[in-house]
Amino acid sequence: MSRGGRPVFRKLLVANRGEIALRVQRAARELGIPTVAIYSEADRNALHVRFADEAVCVGPAPARQSYLHVPNVLGAAEITGADAVHPGYGFLAESASFAAAVRDHGLRFVGPDPGCLATFGDKLASRALARAAGVPLLPGSDGPVATEAEAVAVARRVGFPVLLKAARGGGGKGMRVAADEASLRRGFRLAAAEAEAAFGDGTVYLERYLPAPRHVEVQVAGDREGRLLHLGERDCSLQRRHQKLVEEAPAPGLPGDLRRRLREAAVRVARRAGLTTLGTVEFLVDGDEFFFLEVNPRIQVEHPVTEEVTGVDLVALQIRLAAGEAMPLDQAGVALRGHAIEVRINAEHPETFRPSPGRVTGYHAPGGFGVRVDSAAHEHFVVQPWYDSLVAKLVAWAPDRRGAIRRCLGALDELVVEGVHTTAPLVRGLVGSEAFARGEVDTRLVERWLAERAGGEAPGLV
Repeated sequence: MSRGGRPVFRKLLVANRGEIALRVQRAARELGIPTVAIYSEADRNALHVRFADEAVCVGPAPARQSYLHVPNVLGAAEITGADAVHPGYGFLAESASFAAAVRDHGLRFVGPDPGCLATFGDKLASRALARAAGVPLLPGSDGPVATEAEAVAVARRVGFPVLLKAARGGGGKGMRVAADEASLRRGFRLAAAEAEAAFGDGTVYLERYLPAPRHVEVQVAGDREGRLLHLGERDCSLQRRHQKLVEEAPAPGLPGDLRRRLREAAVRVARRAGLTTLGTVEFLVDGDEFFFLEVNPRIQVEHPVTEEVTGVDLVALQIRLAAGEAMPLDQAGVALRGHAIEVRINAEHPETFRPSPGRVTGYHAPGGFGVRVDSAAHEHFVVQPWYDSLVAKLVAWAPDRRGAIRRCLGALDELVVEGVHTTAPLVRGLVGSEAFARGEVDTRLVERWLAERAGGEAPGLV
């Protein structure tokens, strides 16, 4: 856990907030590393500020003036003497320019090198890397599509329906599904405009659209000596508008050969990229076929389910790899045990999905054997309107999937969050549904389930 009894870093600045900042602080504490929190004026009383060894205000509430303001973040590292920066997820975690600035200031970035981040931040470059690694891709354009006519020509070749995607960014922005040429022409203009507004780059590409695939991702890790391994896979198919709601590990119902091929493909992609940190290689699975989707070279929101089934502290591993330590385990030493399910509790109305910021007037986190809650919430905690609405991640582990479902439902029944609306009733309904119990998960399950509750049909492609 340390070099000759000394911590691997002198001091770690956590360039984030909320539950992930607390999660990184806990891992650092166990490694004997003091931590520095940064906070906006709105987060002055937040738990990640309270539990850090030092804390520095980096600006007013808007993220662009605080958590995303690179000079202020680096200034906080300089004045506190931090020698490493952990970005968590979101904010600056996948910014190649931030990683380069950290390096240029003589600090260690807990994540990939800037070149690796630049590749993974460009979906076209990532596709090229996966192709070179011999990993299947969805049929589509070999590069960007610059005009409506070019998009139509590619769609005729690969067949409708198709999906337009922004070359940069994510979260569903700059994406449009088209069932025919007319909707493709409309969608092209909208996707390009949305990508330009969201990411400053209107480049889009096109690929065949799978109406109801599974979203399966494989956790990988590598060190500077070229040692690479996987830590199993997660199913993240339960989504709404490309935002994940429920995740589980291992992915249920995958044939053994398909599971093996997915894991091997993820390691090939990581090796081709020269990954020397944690990463997640994401795939779409359709029947017995799978297709590369993207790489996320950071800690994932859903990392606890992998931790629960492997017993590996992924954040501590990430920190140790960033310090240049050798991989502390080999592939044979990665043993999956039981099943874990994570549900995200967001401060949103469970039916309208409108944000619900405000003060939490009552809070109780469930507990018991096999239950874990990662959260920065407490009674009187304020859900800020400026940031992500995540209140808590509730994780349930059991020896088998059926037991994990029961434990998750029981924990959700014990969860109390008062004063704001949350998605707890929504995720409880999804995890308690017959389709989920049967393992019939795909990216359209949430839409079908919502439509059944409303007495209608799931929406079509466009």
